[in-house]
Amino acid sequence: MSEIRFALAQIDTCVGDLDGNAAKVLEYSRKAAAEHADVVVFPEMTLTGYPIEDLAFRATFRKAAWDRADRLAEQLADEGMGDLYIVVGTVGTERSASLPQNRLVVLHKGVVWAGYDKHFLPNYGVFDEFRIFTPGTHSLVFEVHDRRIGVAICEDIWQDGGPVAELAGENIDVLLTINGSPYEEGKGHLRVDIAQRRSHEVGAPLIYLNQVGGQDDLVFDGASFVIDRDGTLLERSPQFVEDLSFWTLPESDDHDGLVSTIADVLDPDEEVYTACVLGLKDYMVKNGFHGVVLGLSGGIDSALVAAMAADACGGENVWGVSMPSMYSSDGSKDDAADLARNLGAHYDVQPIEPLFNAYQSQLALDGVAAENLQARIRGVIVMAYSNEKGLLALATGNKSELACGYSTIYGDAVGGYAPIKDLLKTRVWQLARWRNEAASRGVGIGGLRLVGNEQADPGIQKDEIIPVNSIIKPPSAELRPGQKDSDSLPEYELLDKVLAAYIEHAHGRADLLEDGFDEQTVDTVMRLVDRAEWKRRQYPLGPKVTSLAFGRDRRLPITSRFRE
Repeated sequence: MSEIRFALAQIDTCVGDLDGNAAKVLEYSRKAAAEHADVVVFPEMTLTGYPIEDLAFRATFRKAAWDRADRLAEQLADEGMGDLYIVVGTVGTERSASLPQNRLVVLHKGVVWAGYDKHFLPNYGVFDEFRIFTPGTHSLVFEVHDRRIGVAICEDIWQDGGPVAELAGENIDVLLTINGSPYEEGKGHLRVDIAQRRSHEVGAPLIYLNQVGGQDDLVFDGASFVIDRDGTLLERSPQFVEDLSFWTLPESDDHDGLVSTIADVLDPDEEVYTACVLGLKDYMVKNGFHGVVLGLSGGIDSALVAAMAADACGGENVWGVSMPSMYSSDGSKDDAADLARNLGAHYDVQPIEPLFNAYQSQLALDGVAAENLQARIRGVIVMAYSNEKGLLALATGNKSELACGYSTIYGDAVGGYAPIKDLLKTRVWQLARWRNEAASRGVGIGGLRLVGNEQADPGIQKDEIIPVNSIIKPPSAELRPGQKDSDSLPEYELLDKVLAAYIEHAHGRADLLEDGFDEQTVDTVMRLVDRAEWKRRQYPLGPKVTSLAFGRDRRLPITSRFRE
């Protein structure tokens, strides 16, 4: 039997960019050909980007995608790469099918081979594929140098039975699965576990090729891998970066010496931080933004968002706006200025008291209405910068605040993207400390740009990118004298534990009490969360990093009288 050299092309695609995605296939195929690859593997829905959602229903889009696949096959042949087997994902449609198909095709000798359609369609969490795609054909096996390659698409390997079970009787030499598997913390080992089961089931090595990059509120982490039929890890691609790695299926069944490059797994804090940065970076790049604007209050949330933004696009492309009121402390104003200097960011001061007084001369508001007015004035200023300079406005709220409705709609909730909306407050503090510690060691962030550019103040110590005072001081919105978050919410250490149980684990009131939380806290948190659904529906999108993020993962009615 002949050996086969596989190239694992872990690339970042963009939904709808047919020419750009095809150009990337060409680019990586050239690199693979130069390294004498036989088969080049690309992610799920390579040519169209993923997920395409309702674009799949548009006949003109489907036709354009198929035309582009045909031209790509011809281009590969014209450039002398016709002998390569190029495995890509795209959208397919047949007159006999009620809906389009999520399809794998093989490009070879200038033509598009008949492909395999995804059989198991996920319909949970961020996925709604039963509405978009038709379940497809089973058990595609194609041959390369007399070796039998079985294929599957993403969800097909997560289900018992079905295509992989059928492949178990096909005497395949390797199982190849292309994926668009979104990132969430802790998911990596689950992928390996299921891959080991499927590899054992078919009695052959398994290649798991995953896409990388941000797409709206999803982040794909790559982390492609190859495992042997006994579960041994043979190759692992890095997380959160495009990569081309190689693995060779040997001539015989003797798998000794097959281990290829094995990238390190990131520290859990670095992993989550990098996911947030990549989500923001790709949202900017793919939507044509070159800079961001956000309010810098001196607090921890805006500090972490600013650091992420600087890592995503460079401090010189970050506009931080301090908007002090009559209640803003000198310490907060100093912390905001120090942060901007550390990041090399633009820093403007726009006091809001004159605007607040102008509104009050007409409205004469009291209490919460007057507090919310301050936040909304700040929102107007941030959006003015966004409009004037063509900047992406960033919302700086965290998951704890979003859960409890502790934000002002059309105030601090304004923006086009919310980098930390899926991070609980306690995790925000944790990542801020990690970011400073990583900077003190000179560690790059998941292959992304690390702040510390020539515009940053050289006199600032590296371990103070985020001012320590922003991390250790009691959190406050500073909308009235002496205000603290704990005036309105339970302490975050307790609040976040209740939120994790109530939201991510779907514990009801009885469950929460059995978990050991006191009755008053449980009732307070449940009431706040249930009443804030309308606010969450209007909050900007942001990267999903947990198993259950607000938005696609959790869909509850705004109008509901059910109370526990």
